[in-house]
Amino acid sequence: MTETVTHIDDGPGTAPTPPPRGRRGRRTALIASAVVVVTAVAVVGALGLGGEENGPSAPPRSGSVVAVTPTTLTERTTVDGQLGYGSELPLPIKAQGTVTWLPEQGAAVERGGTLLRVDDRPVILLYGTLPMYRDLGLTAEENEQDADGGGSGGQGSDGGQQNGGNGKSPNPSGSPAPGGAGGGGNTGTSRAPRELRGADVRQFETNLSAMGYTGFTVDEEFTAGTAAAVKRWQKSLGLQQTGTVGIGDVIYSSGKVRIGQAGGWLGSAVSENTLACTGTTRKVIVNASASDAAWAVRGASVTVKLPDGTPVKGKVAAIGKQATAPEGGGGEGGSGQPATIPVTITIKDQKAVGELESGPVTVEYVGREVKDVLTVPVSALVALAEGGHGLETEEGRFVAVKTGLFADGNVEVSGPTVREGMKVRIPE
Repeated sequence: MTETVTHIDDGPGTAPTPPPRGRRGRRTALIASAVVVVTAVAVVGALGLGGEENGPSAPPRSGSVVAVTPTTLTERTTVDGQLGYGSELPLPIKAQGTVTWLPEQGAAVERGGTLLRVDDRPVILLYGTLPMYRDLGLTAEENEQDADGGGSGGQGSDGGQQNGGNGKSPNPSGSPAPGGAGGGGNTGTSRAPRELRGADVRQFETNLSAMGYTGFTVDEEFTAGTAAAVKRWQKSLGLQQTGTVGIGDVIYSSGKVRIGQAGGWLGSAVSENTLACTGTTRKVIVNASASDAAWAVRGASVTVKLPDGTPVKGKVAAIGKQATAPEGGGGEGGSGQPATIPVTITIKDQKAVGELESGPVTVEYVGREVKDVLTVPVSALVALAEGGHGLETEEGRFVAVKTGLFADGNVEVSGPTVREGMKVRIPE
């Protein structure tokens, strides 16, 4: 080696020493390659590597040494989101008249609470999925009685012409007509209560019972017991005790509501935009890229990071079905921001959110995960001259590796010479 270095360091004016031939020439070339590796090992690995542990090695150098460790790597990705109560939806108000009272924006209303007052009558919130589509109460069923005697029937005492002998009044209201004069007996109609039936009856009776009004069976029949309970409820509201619930007296919701922005004002006529509401639980809406939303699977767990950095557990609850193009079109050259779909994330522990009602947040989700794989810090990788990546052993030897998942500053490595506990050097 000393002779080789002398040839390399010939002074000026001396004719260049011709390169040695044969085995000595190969040895000189190998030493020169090792010098290059020492000066640039952080970027380029040893030549002629081949991945064998007994291959050429560079002189041991100073630097930190780490062990190849088995672990689980998890790839995490973050996207931007918006914390809030969700989109405001107009309340389906069916009462008609003038708005005489409105709640404050942000107020929470529970079952049995007043949403607004129309003509000074309260509109009450109840829980359910069926909308209020008819009045609920006992209805009258007409029972006809045929006359005992024949004849065409005479004039009624009110002067109205009776129908041919059956004594039924043509009165459109259906009320019984007075008996006719003459040989025919007293004929007419009587009205008896008829029990209303349906799933909406069960839904209403469930609410009535939950509010503490009993004396009936919760089923699909609106009975006299139900009507009596309704009267007691109406009395507590300061209403006339009719035993009948009007179509505009209640509004159904799946749960508690939070009052949103009012579209009407005191003294205005009721309209479909008079009052809006949201749910009472805070959630996160993420406008996810439509081309990169595979993570958005219903029930998938995510981590929501609040503006102060506090992590809160969340879960994907809904994924939009329609992608929305960004405002402003496709951008320069026809390329712009990708189309997005809304992803709703619920937060079970509402107390963990604190007093924050709205604001920007980040959502972290697991993109990919590999378990029980060999890993090293990313900084331990070196680029090899022949391509790919390698590791430098504690003794200065280079071994080729195949890289897998990169996550949390570590990288998955594998190869025929890579084993657990193997010590590798981190280049300085």
